[in-house]
Amino acid sequence: MSSVVATYVIYDKKGNFEQKAESIAVGLTVGSWTDLAHVEKEQLEKHKGEVVSVIDNGEEHPAFGRKATIEIQYPAINFSTDIPAILTTVFGKLSLDGTIKLIDLQFSDDLLSHFSGPKWGINGIRKELNVFGRPLLMSIFKGVIGRDEAFLKDQLRSQFFGGVDIVKDDEILFENPLTPIEKRVAIGKEVLKELFEETGRNGLYAINLTGRTFELKDKAKRAVELGATALLFNVFTYGLDTLQSLVEDEEINVPIMAHPSFSGAIASSPYFGVSYALLLGKLVRLAGADFSLFPSPYGSVAIPKEDAIAIQAECVKTSVLKRTFPVPSAGIHPGLVPQLIHDFGIDSIINAGGGVHGHPEGAIGGGRAFRQAMEATLKGQSLTEAAREHSSLRQAIERWGVKEVVR
Repeated sequence: MSSVVATYVIYDKKGNFEQKAESIAVGLTVGSWTDLAHVEKEQLEKHKGEVVSVIDNGEEHPAFGRKATIEIQYPAINFSTDIPAILTTVFGKLSLDGTIKLIDLQFSDDLLSHFSGPKWGINGIRKELNVFGRPLLMSIFKGVIGRDEAFLKDQLRSQFFGGVDIVKDDEILFENPLTPIEKRVAIGKEVLKELFEETGRNGLYAINLTGRTFELKDKAKRAVELGATALLFNVFTYGLDTLQSLVEDEEINVPIMAHPSFSGAIASSPYFGVSYALLLGKLVRLAGADFSLFPSPYGSVAIPKEDAIAIQAECVKTSVLKRTFPVPSAGIHPGLVPQLIHDFGIDSIINAGGGVHGHPEGAIGGGRAFRQAMEATLKGQSLTEAAREHSSLRQAIERWGVKEVVR
């Protein structure tokens, strides 16, 4: 049957989990069941939600009661094949119903076939950059609000020529008179041309796509026409369906990066909302993001390590959809590279802001230090040993230290 199976964690002081699960399955589909006449039941049978499983987790919360995991199957005949319809079905009004968290969605193959997923994916990005066998290195513009295009160009050039593969706008860099999107695209095009001519390397510069929702497609198309190589998108303030509409437009043929801003309001509670793995992993990939940024477990803006690893797993697991690059972010410095590669593998992106710009040699030295750390880690050399040979890495370690790999 074409359907989606939703997994929830629920709490109930009385422990009536079977009753609770059945009320959800019926309430979010046909509305009522036991009071229906036989003929009506026959008519509505194909629309009724079904309880797949109920598992008492054997845990007790002092305020919320006992904890259970339940699975409910929703027939696809009930909803149109778009993310808003699916989320409204499985967690619309239910999200208001006390302590309940949506953990996962499992799509039948025929339902999944309605979503094309990432246009480029991990393999496509690697081919575009001609970088294989290591994580990609990304950095973030910092302190560009109120700055002019000369400052932006200098930052961009320093980052790329230090060895960074991808540079992204800050998510709070919106349309402004000093560095409007057209100027940023032109600067990016110029710097990337210089990068290729002088080093033979390609790079991507992700422009922050902002504005009113119904203007976004035209803005994105104009940016691509002018030479934009990638787009950054604040997906959770605009919506997953908006991301999908951008991805599916043939004229917007550049990779799109999903930023996690506002996602904490949806996913951070262990008792309410949506799991990070579903929100920043599975759904972002379903909507078509080529990159999914999420907080690393290491910095001041951090999420639990198990959540970060679960997001990464959803981004890269085997599927008919292309894989999305996982991008653990925040608190990243060169001394963390061995732990990052251990935790997230080589099909990931190491993303740093202060860890690049805060280097004593500036952004060029910061990028160089990350590349030196990657090279050492991948050939089994400790960073302390590698730092004896590489000045940029040594200065980074002196500033931020080295984190021993925790397995």
